[in-house]
Amino acid sequence: MSESAFADRSVQNLLDTDLYKLTMMQAVLHNYPNVDVEWELRCRNGEDLRPYLDEIRHQIERLSELSLSAEQLEFLETIHFLKPDFLRFLGLFRFNLRYLHLGIEDDQLCLRLRGPWLHVILFEVPLLAIITEVRNRSRYADITLEQVREQLYRKFDWLTANASQDELNGLQVADFGTRRRFSYRVQEEVVSVLKHDFPGRFVGTSNVHLAREMNIKPLGTMAHEWIMAHQQLGPRLIDSQIAALDCWVREYRGLLGIALTDTLTMDAFLGDFDLYFAKLFDGLRHDSGDPVRWAEKAIAHYKHLGIDPMTKTLVFSDGLTLPRSLEIFRALHGRINVSFGIGTHLTCDIPGVAPMSIVLKMTDCNGSPVAKISDEAAKTQCRDPNFVAYLRHVFKVPDSPKE
Repeated sequence: MSESAFADRSVQNLLDTDLYKLTMMQAVLHNYPNVDVEWELRCRNGEDLRPYLDEIRHQIERLSELSLSAEQLEFLETIHFLKPDFLRFLGLFRFNLRYLHLGIEDDQLCLRLRGPWLHVILFEVPLLAIITEVRNRSRYADITLEQVREQLYRKFDWLTANASQDELNGLQVADFGTRRRFSYRVQEEVVSVLKHDFPGRFVGTSNVHLAREMNIKPLGTMAHEWIMAHQQLGPRLIDSQIAALDCWVREYRGLLGIALTDTLTMDAFLGDFDLYFAKLFDGLRHDSGDPVRWAEKAIAHYKHLGIDPMTKTLVFSDGLTLPRSLEIFRALHGRINVSFGIGTHLTCDIPGVAPMSIVLKMTDCNGSPVAKISDEAAKTQCRDPNFVAYLRHVFKVPDSPKE
């Protein structure tokens, strides 16, 4: 009998999330414990999610049952940049559903979070995983893990046939697929296969639970919310990216040194990423726009600052596939170090399955709007067009005709 792709519950425990939620949560505890934020779900392709409301609500209610076990806390203690006071707080943490609103508005599924940043920050990844899995369980109930394995091995065969051994030895791939995974069991299977059979270099997973279960490295630093929130936390908007980077440096003292560049476009980011930050951070993460063009800007910037690009790493994480990763690797090999965090292509690429396109993004911080402009017009997000216009003016970001 074939193994089902679905488990009883969508989210297994508090560690069934991405590491960067924990790293940001620690920084929030130490620096912004009283800041209030709002978040909102957005379905980019307009898919009707209303039929799944009751089961989504049921799985969300089960989040409130979760707490860290002694064994899970012991694992977190082995991650040396997680501090004892944060782990004590995490040991007491529970999902508080009073910060969450779920319902139907304007004939669409509506999901909002409103509350202290410290207490709502962990909702994002589990909520996205729940919505995706509930929808997939309804639409694709007959999918089996055998189909998942077969698809994955087809990709491995393609990679082996099209990449040289030197390229395979240098191609670093990580699983970044938690938030849009087909299901928990599919991600678990994918990570297991990657660990044992990936023809390149499998370097870890963003999922803390799976990292613990399979004795592999958990990966992650910061997400857009960290830089977005600082648009309302600093003394001047023009200094918001600098404030976000500086706070991160003070929190982690040189650890977790991959900076995310596209909250306000790469050009605006590089305007703030001076020699001080370029030396302190190990590299940059790409999440929108043309990846090779972005990389060329990063390389040129490092060279302009007198830094050897081969001492830095670029992490790519925007809708990657293995063929696209190989293409980027070839374009940049020998010029700068590269690594690839792949999500949907690994954890929700099954024949006959249409992946979802949903995001849950911060919309307000301390009662005022925040925005992500991005290097790709479709990814720009803000509830207040006037604030976006102001951001563009302050950071000299040109208007996009696509918006």
